[in-house]
Amino acid sequence: MNVLDRFLRYVRIDTQSDPHSKTQPSTDKQRDLGRLLAEELRELGLADAELDRYGYVYATVPPTPGMEDVPVICFCAHLDTSPDASGSGVKPIVHQNYQGQDLVLPDDPNVVLRADAFPGLRQNIGHDIVTASGTTLLGADNKSGIAAIMAAVEHLSEHPEVPHGKLRILFTPDEEIGRGVNAVDMEKLGADFGYTIDGETRGSMEDETFSADGAVITIAGVSSHPGFAEGKLENAVKIAADILSGLPRTELSPETTSGKQGFIHPVEVSAKAESARIDFILRDFDTARLRDHAEVLRKIITDVGPNYPNSFIHLEVTEQYRNMKEVLDLHPRVTALAEAAIHAVGLQPRRSSIRGGTDGSRLSFMGLPCPNIFAGEHAFHSHYEWASVFEMQKAAEVIVEISRRNTLTDPTDAAQ
Repeated sequence: MNVLDRFLRYVRIDTQSDPHSKTQPSTDKQRDLGRLLAEELRELGLADAELDRYGYVYATVPPTPGMEDVPVICFCAHLDTSPDASGSGVKPIVHQNYQGQDLVLPDDPNVVLRADAFPGLRQNIGHDIVTASGTTLLGADNKSGIAAIMAAVEHLSEHPEVPHGKLRILFTPDEEIGRGVNAVDMEKLGADFGYTIDGETRGSMEDETFSADGAVITIAGVSSHPGFAEGKLENAVKIAADILSGLPRTELSPETTSGKQGFIHPVEVSAKAESARIDFILRDFDTARLRDHAEVLRKIITDVGPNYPNSFIHLEVTEQYRNMKEVLDLHPRVTALAEAAIHAVGLQPRRSSIRGGTDGSRLSFMGLPCPNIFAGEHAFHSHYEWASVFEMQKAAEVIVEISRRNTLTDPTDAAQ
């Protein structure tokens, strides 16, 4: 399972998604990686591997003889990388036998990975790690997961003695912009449960995510020539500024919350004197509290609005995804199987929550219970992003072990 060679090949392909695009996928360049993966899967014997018109890669690992009635598992990772940092011209660097030293990235010496800032680095002393060169993200999120899945498929194709049921492989576009499963054909996928391979530290298995809504405040101000604006002008830029300044400063923001605390986060502002728009994300582990966060925005609008009596301020809230735990608690075998597999490959299982979401969040509510498993990706969405080769390798081993244990009457039996 040469996971490193695969990973280095994949991260060199620019697959950034675009939240402003209306197409599916949002960027055509995601298809470049999709085409390569479909070809590689066919070379591994998955004859039905395809890249569909929406940018999804589907493929089937056929069951071993006698395992046709075993529940079908889907293993999923996403093709796109975050729009938060450049993904063009990624130059991966392998730091062999890392010993805890600071890593100064050559294309921008100001980007320094220090072990005291990234605790996961200390856990990888003695292992190889991969970074970018300092001016781009690496793309480990989620190409480390893709590499792990591909390495596991290769291993199973070369070792027919490992029993497993039918496996479905799914690579999705546009996960980073919240559209990862918008056009998934669930009937075509035909799986009973699944796992996204899109987590961080070795041994982690995440069965809980934020619930998420998006919110947009649109502002129609009153424009006027500034030389003759007295008593007329109601500047939408200033209205937007007043709304933003009304946000809580010591709570309900990403920079002041942790653990199970939710937040209201403005992610984009566009404004001119005549009109403005503010985009927010609302997040909380308790789905009901999303309504409270929306009420905070409504209260701010109520307070600001009277200062601009001739302007129009509108709030629209839309559902994005929900906490997967609401579904996974009804399917304990799915999470128990993952934890047993993690233990079987020599790691300590660690169940945790994601202060974010995955494709598995929405897939779980679409009928596919789908927790998230570690992939060795760290410091996502930044020039500091890095990946652990050891953890990617272990993720591949976990995929194989889940597939094998799914054939057992008691998949959690440590003796098997």
